[in-house]
Amino acid sequence: MNIFNKVTLQSMKKSRTRTIVTIIGVVLSAAMITGVATFGVSLLNYMANGAAQKYGGWHVEFLNVDSSFAQERTLDKGVANTTTFENIGYAKLDGGKNPKKPYLFMAGFSKKAFDTLPINLMSGRLPENSGEILVPMSAEVNSGVKFAVGDTLSLAVGSRMNGNKNLGQHDPYISGKETLMPKAKRTYNVVGIYYLPGFEEPSAPGYTLITKAAAGDKADSLNLFVTLKNPRGVHAYASSTAGSQAYVFNDNVLRFMGLSDDNIFNTLLYSVGGILVALIMIGSIFLIYNSFNISLNERTHQFGILSSVGATAKQLRNSVLFEGLCIGAVGIPIGVIAGIGSIRLVISVVAKNFENILYTNVPLTLTVSIPVIVAATAVSMVTILISAYIPARKAASTPVMESIRQTNEVKVESKAVKTSKLAQRIYGLEGTLALKNFKRNKKRYRSIVLSLVLSVVLFISTSAFVTDLKQWSERAVVFTTFDIIMSTQDMDDSEMLPLYDKLKTADGVYESSYQALMKYSCTAKASDLSDDYWGDASSHSPDETVNLPMEIQFLDDSAYLNIIKGLGLPEEEYTGQNAKMIAVAKMKNHIKDNQEEEVENIRDLFKSSSMNFTIAPETNGKPKMEQGRNVSIKFVNTVPPDGPSIPEDSKVENPFIFKVMVPYSIKEKFETSDTHAAIKALTFRSKTPIQSTAKMEAMIKGAGIKSNYTLYNFSKMLDENRNMIFIANVFAYTFIIMISLITVANVFNTISTNIKLRRRELAMLRSVGMSERDFQKMMNFECAFYGMKALIFGLPIAAISSWLIYKVMGGGADNIAFVFPWGSIGISVFSVFFVVFITMLYAISKIKKENIIDALRDDMT
Repeated sequence: MNIFNKVTLQSMKKSRTRTIVTIIGVVLSAAMITGVATFGVSLLNYMANGAAQKYGGWHVEFLNVDSSFAQERTLDKGVANTTTFENIGYAKLDGGKNPKKPYLFMAGFSKKAFDTLPINLMSGRLPENSGEILVPMSAEVNSGVKFAVGDTLSLAVGSRMNGNKNLGQHDPYISGKETLMPKAKRTYNVVGIYYLPGFEEPSAPGYTLITKAAAGDKADSLNLFVTLKNPRGVHAYASSTAGSQAYVFNDNVLRFMGLSDDNIFNTLLYSVGGILVALIMIGSIFLIYNSFNISLNERTHQFGILSSVGATAKQLRNSVLFEGLCIGAVGIPIGVIAGIGSIRLVISVVAKNFENILYTNVPLTLTVSIPVIVAATAVSMVTILISAYIPARKAASTPVMESIRQTNEVKVESKAVKTSKLAQRIYGLEGTLALKNFKRNKKRYRSIVLSLVLSVVLFISTSAFVTDLKQWSERAVVFTTFDIIMSTQDMDDSEMLPLYDKLKTADGVYESSYQALMKYSCTAKASDLSDDYWGDASSHSPDETVNLPMEIQFLDDSAYLNIIKGLGLPEEEYTGQNAKMIAVAKMKNHIKDNQEEEVENIRDLFKSSSMNFTIAPETNGKPKMEQGRNVSIKFVNTVPPDGPSIPEDSKVENPFIFKVMVPYSIKEKFETSDTHAAIKALTFRSKTPIQSTAKMEAMIKGAGIKSNYTLYNFSKMLDENRNMIFIANVFAYTFIIMISLITVANVFNTISTNIKLRRRELAMLRSVGMSERDFQKMMNFECAFYGMKALIFGLPIAAISSWLIYKVMGGGADNIAFVFPWGSIGISVFSVFFVVFITMLYAISKIKKENIIDALRDDMT
């Protein structure tokens, strides 16, 4: 070890407090960088495992290959696993409404294919022989053709040909150019309905129906799925192996390994990670740079003496960098271990919440990657070296005499520190001295102010982000008054109502209801509509008539009767076959929170409280006036019961709500041979929604329902929402706490060492008669100046940052209001002054214990 390194180590030992605080800063920095990187790897591993569970763990699929090609791939070096399914052929889908998907595609699965490729059954079971088949739900939803378990399909199965070319699922439908060449008649029994397969491309021309491959059959065409031992070589493997064969990658899995061509996802991934690491580095560089800068201030005289006896600029620079390496050698390993340990703790807290949001059977576990740890160590060391190099270069270039005499730190003219008489009168002698000190060496205090500003901005911005997330979560809670809903468009009452009686007995259900919605319209005179309506509409004449779309909500009779009683209306007038109707007619753009207690404050659509209308059912957006009827409607201030939305053909959204509520028992009066309920729903409230939903699914299957329906657990969606908020809170506050710790360490280090550097100046003031009280008062003023300067810059930046976060998150949409972060601002103001004052008290307590004569003699050598 050379003499310069020995001198450096002695200086570090002499300034133990500064060295320890710097090491703590490095530990925090390395811990945060390691933590962010390790959590990122763990999350990507979790997403990759979840995607593999949903879409399959294969890496590349070769399309329409022969059996010899598939056999050769099993012998390839680096291949971990292969599986195939047979391309049996295509059949025409009669009655399909999607012009780009006119076929059914039959795939023959082996037992290995069933085990390897995930199939999520919606109902029924897997095929057990070549005469049974699964139909995807997408075939019904997308094409409009209904399939049900128990159906028999007789299909003419063959090949798609474009000239002499045999087309497969990778080739989109070519209208007018391709032909279907039937080869054999096949009959299948539908034994199950399953969700969209992960291996079917969006552009595929046929819906994939899955059967069991016939034993002994040798297929002419196969689809081959290959899983590699090292997926990082998948692109090179595919291009070198495929030859003329078409292939597709499993991007759903590969994107989470960083191996897909999904540029948007890759950009997002690296941008978020880069921003987090950059923020950590900024906070860390502030701390570590200040430490080395202060170290040089202490050692300026020492460097001047070393330079005078022949030390070169390079040797002095290397001396400072050696100090950085020593601090890194101690701090980085501790930081890496602390980062991994802290993320292990955080993951153990949030793992259950991740299961409830995304993949139930895939655990979020800690994944420690050696390359990531090496990268985190390298980034931490780069942070230290950058922080050390800047002041080291300055030290090496300072003239020898300036270093020995220490005249380079404060270069200021008297005019620059001049204070007004008003300031002297307001602050007194102590405050004036503090203000002059602040002006005399702005560079020394700038780092403190910048550190405090950074902490204020980060804390308030993060709090604003969490507040916005909570608002979105609460919006979902407000609009959901049921836990489970089953909706249908084509189920007859004779099938739906008996099913309702069964479902409401499911375990945990304590409240239930049913309803239906129909689309109607009515005409109204322009003079009957409120000024609030015309404020949003074009110019008009009082005599013109306006066609208004409306919804009729048929509620089960008991729910309707409860609403009538709650409004205090006479039952005899509002029940029965010829009863008056009630309706909610409000302007949407004046709705604030859409909560029941505020409904009376929402602007009305009509001027009167009750009116007579001629209403007619709507078909394809047009009223059928020949089926019109006269009704009397009273407008009420209540919120209609929650239910499904009518599937809209038009994208036009009306600026008003016009919903009529009537009992379900008179629904038949409003239905005709060609106009029926647009949608029906059964709603339930349950103490145990997950268990109730599972029980209901079993009941529906047992009832043999063949109509289309959707059963949805809204409670699960709300739980997912809450879990997302919880996870966001954990990571946001963990991040801000650690950034704040770096800032606190920075402020403590800078203030305490600056006070130490001023010990002769402070001793001189005490020697000429400044009392302990006046001395403390002067230092309190300095603290106040630090805090006020930081808040003057930090609060406006934080407010702007909070507003930008609000706008980026869709501020203003769905009436989400901007909430100014007053609470966070209050915490920030208190914290800034608290940290500064506590640090100052610590530093001054040490100064007060020193002998004045010894401090005056000190030349900081």
